[in-house]
Amino acid sequence: MSVSYVNPVCRDYFADPFVWKTGDTYYAVGTGPAADDKTRASVFPMMSSPDLVHWKPEGWALNGLEDGCGDAYWAPEVAYADGVFYLYYSVGHGHKSHKLRVATSENPLGPYTDIGCPISDPAIPFAIDAHPFRSADGEWHLFYCRDFLDSDDNVRPGTAIVADRLIDMTRLAEDEHVVARASRDWQRFRANREMYGGVYDWHTLEGPSVLERDGKYYCFYSGGCFENDTYGVDYVVADNVFGPYTDDKPHSPRILRTVADRVIGPGHNSFVTGPDGKTTYIVYHAWDKPMTARRMCIDKLRWTTDGPVVDGPTWTEQRTG
Repeated sequence: MSVSYVNPVCRDYFADPFVWKTGDTYYAVGTGPAADDKTRASVFPMMSSPDLVHWKPEGWALNGLEDGCGDAYWAPEVAYADGVFYLYYSVGHGHKSHKLRVATSENPLGPYTDIGCPISDPAIPFAIDAHPFRSADGEWHLFYCRDFLDSDDNVRPGTAIVADRLIDMTRLAEDEHVVARASRDWQRFRANREMYGGVYDWHTLEGPSVLERDGKYYCFYSGGCFENDTYGVDYVVADNVFGPYTDDKPHSPRILRTVADRVIGPGHNSFVTGPDGKTTYIVYHAWDKPMTARRMCIDKLRWTTDGPVVDGPTWTEQRTG
């Protein structure tokens, strides 16, 4: 049944929204406000919905870890395999010492229990935004983000996207492949940023989310600075899950971008099929006008001969498909 809605579909703080469907119910998990994260008592707010529009708070997914792990919990995503729900996330101290971790539950709403150790390479000082992806052949992969300091005519220093194979749902094969590096001005996070003992014109690609269509892999990502109106969503495409991925070197984000005085910094998306069983929705966050909270929004994704398109971000009344 079609339902009308106006973005945001949730008025509470709900950043980095990941939405999935189990049975007849949609579930959402996201990054909570910083003040709540720092308590470490409970992190990652959860919600449920029958239709992607009407959402009910469902508590918190995870209890915080011991003090040494950090106080910044970011970007949770959930995968389901063999009767178990796996919650992937990162925790650390700001932009340092962030590690990827996994927690498990037999219930989509949790509570989730951390497996007891990071799954990212200890030699990588900053790993965030884990996205578990199962390809058509049944293999599981993990897309995530880490930092690169090198640069040339084609790539710039900053946070970028890589992928690895999952041996099982809690272990990486340690066979990392680069998916996307920053190469355009709109992807700049901050100029003259002090990082790793140096100063860089720092760029950011983050929040990977992958769709497979007609034998091609589309890795959507958010680029720019999440703190302002440069933030938006674009994608790279490949014939193989590990690439090489290419794009059209866009001068601005093609999927979602700021609409002045209407929608600020839309990004960090996930995808889910709507109640009609065929319409794909992009689920993302955007700032409110005072920029006090990032809140969850949805819009339809459609496919054209030129690739994926979103007729948004929207702020007026819409109807589900």
